[in-house]
Amino acid sequence: MKQIVGVIKPIRFEAVEQALHEIDHFPGFTLLSGKGSGRGSGVHHAYAPTEWAPARDCNLLIIYCNDAQADEIVEAIKTAAYTGNPSDGLITVCNVDTILRIRTGEQNDDAV
Repeated sequence: MKQIVGVIKPIRFEAVEQALHEIDHFPGFTLLSGKGSGRGSGVHHAYAPTEWAPARDCNLLIIYCNDAQADEIVEAIKTAAYTGNPSDGLITVCNVDTILRIRTGEQNDDAV
């Protein structure tokens, strides 16, 4: 099982949501609003202390899925979130050992 976290621009959320819902048996997502700041503008994109100002709005999508769906979900987010401009976002994929659905007690693949 995988956990996918997408950090995207809020203006791209509707396109990403639509792309995700086009995937067969899409398990759903959690949406969080946040603020962040990308790479710095100094040498090698390192931050100078005066640059740190997490003022850019972003959305975080958290998705739990089985291994077979992960690549398709990542591709859907990547394609729909892309603008070609700085701060398009990030996608991370992590392995998950256990998922437990609280209401039903279902675990792992049955829970997603």
